[in-house]
Amino acid sequence: MLFFRRREPASRRSLPALLATGLTLAFAGAAWAASGPGGSGPSESLFIAQVLVLIVVGRLLGEAMQRIGQPAVMGQLIAGIILGPSVFGALLPDWQHALFPASREQKAMIDAVSQLGIMLLLLLTGMETDLGLVRKVRRAAFSVSVAGVAVPFACGFALGEFLPDAMLPRPELRLITSLFLGTALSISSVKIVAMVVREMNFLRRNIGQVIVASAIIDDTIGWIIIALTFGIALHGSFEFASLAKSVVGTLVFLAVSLTIGRRLVFMAIRWANDNFVSDMPVISVILVITGVMALITNAIGVHTVLGAFVAGVLVGQSPILTRHIEEELRGLIVALFMPVFFGLAGLGADLTILANPNIALLTAGLVLIASVGKFGGAFVGGWFGGLGRAESIALGCGMNARGSTEVIVASIGLSMGALSQDLFTMIVAMAVLTTMAMPPMLRWALRRLPLTPEEAERIDRETFEAQGFIPRLERLLVGADESASGRLASRVAGLLAGARGLPVTILRLGEGRASGPVPSEAALANDVGAEAVVRKAAAVASDDPDRDPVLLDVDVTMRDADTVGQAGEIVAAEAAKGYDLLIAGLEPTLRSKGGLDARVSDVALSFSGPLALVSARGSHVDEPLRGDLNILVAVTGTEVSRRGAEVALALARAHRSQLTALFVPGAHNTKARRRRFRALRGQNEAILKDIVELGDKFGVPVRTAVRVNMSAEAAILRQARIGGHSLIVLGVSKRPGDVVSFGHVAGALLEDSDRSLVLVASGAAAS
Repeated sequence: MLFFRRREPASRRSLPALLATGLTLAFAGAAWAASGPGGSGPSESLFIAQVLVLIVVGRLLGEAMQRIGQPAVMGQLIAGIILGPSVFGALLPDWQHALFPASREQKAMIDAVSQLGIMLLLLLTGMETDLGLVRKVRRAAFSVSVAGVAVPFACGFALGEFLPDAMLPRPELRLITSLFLGTALSISSVKIVAMVVREMNFLRRNIGQVIVASAIIDDTIGWIIIALTFGIALHGSFEFASLAKSVVGTLVFLAVSLTIGRRLVFMAIRWANDNFVSDMPVISVILVITGVMALITNAIGVHTVLGAFVAGVLVGQSPILTRHIEEELRGLIVALFMPVFFGLAGLGADLTILANPNIALLTAGLVLIASVGKFGGAFVGGWFGGLGRAESIALGCGMNARGSTEVIVASIGLSMGALSQDLFTMIVAMAVLTTMAMPPMLRWALRRLPLTPEEAERIDRETFEAQGFIPRLERLLVGADESASGRLASRVAGLLAGARGLPVTILRLGEGRASGPVPSEAALANDVGAEAVVRKAAAVASDDPDRDPVLLDVDVTMRDADTVGQAGEIVAAEAAKGYDLLIAGLEPTLRSKGGLDARVSDVALSFSGPLALVSARGSHVDEPLRGDLNILVAVTGTEVSRRGAEVALALARAHRSQLTALFVPGAHNTKARRRRFRALRGQNEAILKDIVELGDKFGVPVRTAVRVNMSAEAAILRQARIGGHSLIVLGVSKRPGDVVSFGHVAGALLEDSDRSLVLVASGAAAS
């Protein structure tokens, strides 16, 4: 069923609520029948009924929330409130108690799922933490976050210190309660903030990036504070020695995790992806990593949430964490653990206590302190961070959403005995109110911020990067032998990988036999392995001053495959592990009778994704590692040629080389070429202008040329000689057959060119 963004009839809008009510009563009746009056001990059927009703009602109310512009997680939390003593328990107490009995054994079963849900939610939060974004806007983000945390934290801590003893679960642990209140009032929900900013298309705006980056820092600071508070709570009082142990342990854990731990996490994920043949091994490894890091933080005396959060940060930065794997893990968490956890949190909140005027007044004061403190702190932080008044107001509005993060903090405080049931309910009420108020407030504030020219230029560039071929590469596969073409293919891979920190796997497909000039003895004496070639080229590319410093050095894996006759099967087996581009360099490239060599053809056909076939000629035969890269790219205005242009621009930027774009009409006979050129007389300028603009986005100046009174292959070869180009890049399409072909022009260049070639082929072969 398709739903359109329009005003719906009242009957349709109320459908989720009616379904939720009916299903709740049905599950409650089934649970009552399952438990029975004579039942004793925990019931498995009752546990299943509890999980089902939380998932179904949470999903339906989450759907209803999203339709009115609110985050779905609020629907899951409200579902728990409705199913709890606040509504369902007040209307049908016997049914509510049958579905959610108070027996400790029964509650332990669903609580176990909830506790696992907390850990996985923190894993997901960490995976969504974009350190690159924080680095981009670090000055304003840190200013906003520090002020936005300090002010409400001080207010919440002071409130805890002045609360009457009757409101505290254990008056002797007032310090712990005050710390939890301060933390609960000070941190924002990065998930809610990012959702609203993304929905309004403000994520690429300067203010949107500052808001999300500040929320990320808020979350990080909050989980560190919670971890340290947990360490204090374990000792029952403030002890300098125990606090120092927790602080030092946390700092050491963070330092080791973000250095050695990062490498170990990357290695574990890659090893599982490349060696296991069973389904979804990477997800199993991610869950193990999360559990291990949670146990480590527990062992040093801080809460497991810190370990899960840091594990998420490291997993999210893994170079081979493909979108598919991330979506599978996210689906499990969002579909099962989120509705169960937030539903149980809502169940624990009894809003009937607000009938007490004193508690209602205190709750209103809590909401006011939280809102004013967060808004004021973020506004002041934005002002000192160099932002204008309107931007600072938007920051204050955006940072006021507590949502999921608040509820997690409150749940931890309740389970630790730091918060009473009444305080927990007040915090949940405050989380619901501030979160539901934030989207309309932020929308109002953001509409008052016009787009600046600098933002427009950057957004245009980032839009291109999101749609382009090169920016979407995540992992490269190199199939190469020990020939000059194999070395040059490794060099091309290193240049492409080094600029963005992409992992590279090299399949060594035999020794290779030269089909052209034989390398000199001096060149062979100075030769190095393919892995070293990739690393040297990547080092050249990584010197780019515009390269994000968060990116790590290129991770290179070597795999020997000495069975020359089965190169295609070897590549196909490796390709199944997930790669975005195959860069092949094999000799001989051509058969003696013309056309691609059988081994090259097998490799090209074995990979269903994009392919870059590299053939070393000219100076690159003797010096495939150090030869000049003066690049010529042929363009025709098609998507295929544009992809080739992107590869050429990426190589030129990485090597800081010259690049010339040559427009060729793409017809075979002179009369057809002239007729086509006249038809495209206006378009050829537009095509070349598009490539020049593409070069501007890559930061590469592009020279242009047009040749029409000769065939495309003759025009390319002539321009290569006149321009002194050493590398020709051409976008081509795979054409199936007994031996794969890339078309007439590519075949002619492979036969006649004395300059090195990179043929960039599209994915699957055309049928």
